Amino acid sequence: MPRTGPASAGQSELNAPFHHEGTNGEAVLVIHGFTAGPASMLPWAQAFADAGYTVDLPVLPGHVTSWQQLSKTRYTEITGAVERAYEALAARHARVYVAGMSMGGALALHLGATHAPAGLALINPGLTIESPVAKFTGLLRFLVPSIKSIANDIAKPGGNEHAYDRTPIGGVHELRKLFRAARTGLPKIKCPIIVFRSDQDHVVPESSIEVLRAGVNRSLDLRIRRLPRSYHVATLDHEADEVFAESIEFFRKLGSAHHD
Repeated sequence: MPRTGPASAGQSELNAPFHHEGTNGEAVLVIHGFTAGPASMLPWAQAFADAGYTVDLPVLPGHVTSWQQLSKTRYTEITGAVERAYEALAARHARVYVAGMSMGGALALHLGATHAPAGLALINPGLTIESPVAKFTGLLRFLVPSIKSIANDIAKPGGNEHAYDRTPIGGVHELRKLFRAARTGLPKIKCPIIVFRSDQDHVVPESSIEVLRAGVNRSLDLRIRRLPRSYHVATLDHEADEVFAESIEFFRKLGSAHHD
């Protein structure tokens, strides 16, 4: 399994960044979620690699270190890192697709508005936060540094995404800013999107999907594929293989249409 670089202090081997040089001339940027790391996305990244794509799955700033570090990380540091990763792939490949889960979905949508990816594949993308106290994170972060983990919302027994064991309120405050920026950019997205949406998701509310539907242009190719047997971390759940196969087929058809 191709990997890049040794894991730094605090990184497990599973959460090391992943890079694979492909053979089909196209690339996929894979983006992990909030408090998680590459481990949660590695099976999806490997599926793209096996399909011939160049794949880059980076560690986002504030992640795979400590929740305290994430608490101090600005959302613009994360969007900047994602943009640089995308631009590095775009410099060497005619088409770059983006695959993201949860916060990674919001980052993918943000890229769709600010750059020109060939297509987006999203799993349970976050654009809203359901908690009624979320709007008070600016104050709460000084009073309650962290709350319980949001990790491992997986229906399949034994699943582990190797995320932080606490959720930093400072990080949630920045996440809200990211979601706001992503929502604002939705009308600017021009590339096709496939969304895999779990019927039971205990992390991202259904309102995120409703906001996405309402925010993009009506003429945009937006497909919603429901997942009846998976929870939030669908990359590690019962329907993972279906998600991988359908997202690869979605990208392949976009690439074929470009050649026709």
